[in-house]
Formats: sequence, C-alpha cells, structure tokens
Amino acid sequence: MNEALKELLDLLDLEQIELDIFRGRSPEERIQRVFGGQVAAQALVAAGRTVPKDRNVHSLHAYFIRPGDPSIPIVYNVDRLRDGRSFTTRRIVAIQHGKAIFTMSASFHVAEEGVAHQASVMPVVPDPESLPTFKDRMYELVADHPDLRDWLSRPRPVDARYASPLTWEAFQNPELRSAETNVWFRYDAELPDDPLLHVVLAAYASDFTLVDTILLAHGMAWGASDIVGASLDHAMWFHGPFRADDWLLYAQESPWSGRARGLARGEMFNASGELVVSVVQEAMIRQTK
Repeated sequence: MNEALKELLDLLDLEQIELDIFRGRSPEERIQRVFGGQVAAQALVAAGRTVPKDRNVHSLHAYFIRPGDPSIPIVYNVDRLRDGRSFTTRRIVAIQHGKAIFTMSASFHVAEEGVAHQASVMPVVPDPESLPTFKDRMYELVADHPDLRDWLSRPRPVDARYASPLTWEAFQNPELRSAETNVWFRYDAELPDDPLLHVVLAAYASDFTLVDTILLAHGMAWGASDIVGASLDHAMWFHGPFRADDWLLYAQESPWSGRARGLARGEMFNASGELVVSVVQEAMIRQTK
C-alpha cells in the first residue's frame, strides 16, 4: 500500500467528538480548497457510523456550498432523520468557520430481493492492464510545466487508466474533443472487507474526472485553459456490492453545458460488466478571459 492510500484511509478514519458529531482533517499540503471527493467521502463515513451494520448505503445527494479550508478540521453533524424497518435516512452538514460548506442526504437499505434488469451496457474498451497509467500518459504532455510535473510525480491513492483522450490531448489536438470519457480505476492494495469503505472510496474517486468530461467537449484543460471551476452538486446511486480494489470502468458523458455550468453523468461497471454505481454531477465552469 503506497503512502498516498495510507494517508487517505487515515483521513477517512474520523474522530468522534460527540454523539453524531465527527471531525475530519485534510492532507498536510496547502492547496487552495479541500477536494470535493474528500468531503463527500468523509460525510458518508460519518453517516455510516450511525447506521446499523445490516444496512448499506444505496444513494446520496450532496451540495457543495462553500470552498473548504484545508488548514483547519471539518466538523460533520449527522441528523438521524429516519430509522424505518427497511430504510434509514441521514442528513450530514459539514461545518468550518461556523458555516456550512457542504450538505448531504444519504439513504441506507437492508438487503432485499426484487425484480432486476440492466439496460446500460459496459463500453468496449481495452483492458486496464494494457493501458498506461495516468502519470505516464500525462508526463510528456506537460513537459513545459514543471509545477504540473511535480504534481504528477507524487504518489496517488487511485490508479486511473484512461481508455479515451485526456483533456490535455484534446487541448493540443481539437480532433480529439469528445463529450465522453472512459476511465478504469482501482485502489492498488488489498482493502478490508467493509462494504461501507468500498462505497466511500468510490465516492472519493467519482469526483476526479466528471468535470473533465465537460472540459473535454470544448478542448479545455486545467492548467492550460483560462478557466475556474467547482463542483456544485453530486448524486450517486449504489446498485450492488463491489470492491474498490478491483478494476472498475467509469464511463462518463456530458449531455449539456452552458450559462457557466456543465452537467456530467457517469456509470461504474465491474470487470464482469455489471452496473454497480450511477453518478450525476453539475459543476460551475467560468472562463476568466
């Protein structure tokens, strides 16, 4: 297990400071704002610690309200909205400087049998092991950007391998523009058999590439184009069990952008082609020039 993954698992081990009140921290590096996937993952951990073990999260709906400050802890307040016979509902508010920076509603469900179908088909893409890592593929693209090269050289908790063009490739070659992205990802270490942990890690990874799908359609890239952006809201549905330390294909598309906003949708498939997670996110994207 690399140091980045160890650090992430440590960040997800929240401190309980009172009944239904938890405290989390951010990585030591002082970036501009807290990564949205981190806040969502920590909020889900907080909610999960108030729910019986026989109930697994099946959906979450979240709003990013203010930028998170990475220099101070984040306090997570959990409201126990409902504890029914089959479903449990929680509302989580993340607070910094006395103000809410993030809210989430999460619903948990006992395992039940029912009708089943899957209309979504997993895209046909190369196997992940045949694809270069994100770091190797990006390194030459940013040869003239030492800051980005330094960022790429750091250990990462997630191994991501693109089966489609990168935003930097489309920035340099307009023929590669597309509103679709396919990315294999996994956490490259054997993880504990805790279903909540695997769901939380999928939530963390889900925020990495969705906004990039919007940028890809316009040939824009972070660090290359004059843009600023931020996640506005994020929703996920968990359809069945999966492991985040096995390869998952994250198939994403952006059906629309406009008015300084963009919408992106994603589906996560396991290696057998089963749809295990659905994701929708809206983001703010502003051109600064």
